Amino acid sequence: MMPPSRERYHTVVVGAGIVGLFTAYHLARAGVGPVLVVDRGFLSGGASGRNGGGVRQQWETAATVRLARESVDAYRRFGGEFGYNIWFRQGGYLFLAESPNELERLRRVRTVVEREGLRSRELTRSEIPRYANGLELDGVVGGTFLQSDGTLYPFPAIWGLYETVRSLGVEVLLGAEATGVSASQGKVRGLHLATGPVATDAVVNAAGGWSSEFSRRCGLAPSNTPTRHEILATEPLKPFLDPMVVRLSDGLYFSQTMRGEIVGGLTLSHPPGTAPGMPSSARFLRAMSRALTQLVPRLATLGILRAWSGFYDDTPDGLPLIGEDPRLIGFFQANGFGGHGFMLAPASTRRVAQAVLGQPSDLDPALFGPGRFLGPPRERPVEGAQLG
Repeated sequence: MMPPSRERYHTVVVGAGIVGLFTAYHLARAGVGPVLVVDRGFLSGGASGRNGGGVRQQWETAATVRLARESVDAYRRFGGEFGYNIWFRQGGYLFLAESPNELERLRRVRTVVEREGLRSRELTRSEIPRYANGLELDGVVGGTFLQSDGTLYPFPAIWGLYETVRSLGVEVLLGAEATGVSASQGKVRGLHLATGPVATDAVVNAAGGWSSEFSRRCGLAPSNTPTRHEILATEPLKPFLDPMVVRLSDGLYFSQTMRGEIVGGLTLSHPPGTAPGMPSSARFLRAMSRALTQLVPRLATLGILRAWSGFYDDTPDGLPLIGEDPRLIGFFQANGFGGHGFMLAPASTRRVAQAVLGQPSDLDPALFGPGRFLGPPRERPVEGAQLG
């Protein structure tokens, strides 16, 4: 492992996933330097290389919808801005409800989405085949659809960001583990790496599923918790499916790639924490195969090519942690995205960079601020649309 090339940096970002690299990009574009990004793994080794590529704007809180809408616009521009084709297809997101209560929940989401200027549609069961043909709809009572949602290919997004930030002078060290920070008088003074210390007054915790672990290493009790989720990809077949399909009852989600593979997952309970390895389980393969073939019978003879797992980074209210941690000046949280860091990264990281630069933000700290869980418990908005 190579040590950093400098003794001091303006900002050090811990985590070289989509959130960490986008944060470094916004800082570099603002003329800040030098910036260092460190990651103890390899490029795309975390959740940024283990997700289904979904990008949607259907959320339960207006603030999240706004971040998602801005992020969709950013991904539409990505190829021209970064020179990498991320294969962003706006084939829509189709949510399926199997009970009146689920349908009412989708209606509430649709109301929020439409207030934010997005044209969502409520679908009867008979209308669903217009958007996704070949589904077995017994038990389905209706759904919602938003055409401007879509899917992308995560790896070129990471590669494009990686090459771009390096061209802007950002130093990226892979295989470099951050072990904590040095601080005095309640302020960050440096970062400890396995190779030795570096001086900095700003550290951004963008370590995804490992961000709570890094917070602990820095002496801060985290409010986010990592949980394992599993996903698979099938053999390719002739394209027939445009949208991402999500079922509320069990968290089933899947889409079809441009190569014809079906990629998706299913919500199963796992103990919290980042246990070693990111394999898949026989329990998941059975449950996912059963759910997928019951909903899409034509997939019954299709083979599974590969399966894997990754870590969501969950907060108690389902909203990410964005901004300076009030317990340690110069320590900025950019985590807690659940399984949706890719969806919200372009817009969220712009606000992280603003916080590092001391600029005002339009984000409500009561919704996104890292200090919102400190002090006595109180009622707060909850983002419950943690699906697909």
